[in-house]
Amino acid sequence: MTHTALLRPRDGDALRAEIRWVASEAGVPVVFGGEVHGDALVLSEFVGTMTNGLRGLSVLRTSGLGGRVMDSGRPASVADYRNASSITHHYDGPVTGEGIRSVLAVPVVVDRRSRVVLYAATRGASPLGDRTADLVVRAGRRLATEITLRDEVDRRLRLLELTTPSAGTAPAVTEELRDIHAELRGVARSAEDDRLRGRLHAVCERLARVLVGEPAPDSPKLSRRELDVLSQVALGCTNLEAAQRLSLGPETVKSYLRNAMVKLDAHSRHEAVVAARRHGLLP
Repeated sequence: MTHTALLRPRDGDALRAEIRWVASEAGVPVVFGGEVHGDALVLSEFVGTMTNGLRGLSVLRTSGLGGRVMDSGRPASVADYRNASSITHHYDGPVTGEGIRSVLAVPVVVDRRSRVVLYAATRGASPLGDRTADLVVRAGRRLATEITLRDEVDRRLRLLELTTPSAGTAPAVTEELRDIHAELRGVARSAEDDRLRGRLHAVCERLARVLVGEPAPDSPKLSRRELDVLSQVALGCTNLEAAQRLSLGPETVKSYLRNAMVKLDAHSRHEAVVAARRHGLLP
């Protein structure tokens, strides 16, 4: 199994989380979505549906509302789906079977390509409000950020997997993976959304496990911020450089580093890094 397969969780899981968040925050009756595969959007995640008509539906590019936004890369909505003249009506059966009337579709665009489409819909005559639209767009932006980060991790790891490291190149590969780990921790630290931050930290932890295995059962319990600082120190950063990378004050970095050293029973920065790696806390 490759590093990429080990590290990348299902994008559908992240999509499901955003759909549930929109349904909870907006109180909209129906929220659903799916991933884009080639020229087809496959609907796979649902909240509030009463039939199975939409489940697994393949929406082709330019067809219907979803195909339209998938092709344009821009959100669009219709207040009366069945009578809308701005879209094709290839999917009227499953849509009207759900009693859906007002629909908003938001594409999740990464690197100028639609990767996911999110929908919110009502069954009554009232159109979707601006607040619901704002929430769906916000969820789409979060999902785009997460997919972008996952793509970048995969891209870097694929570059490393092009050749099998020899004894001479293995140290360089390890250092590159450590650099990726530290960079991801820095991105996670600056992420404003709590759930996105948590997912990024989970990717960091999986990367560490790929490189060094599970942490020892009796390893010291370091906080995420202490590990953030140590990961930068492990790359040779000064306190000031670590502070700049993590958007922290130098004194704050110094405090986290001091706490980590105490927990690791280390007397220097170098000893702290070595101890953290020995315990499986850092790659």
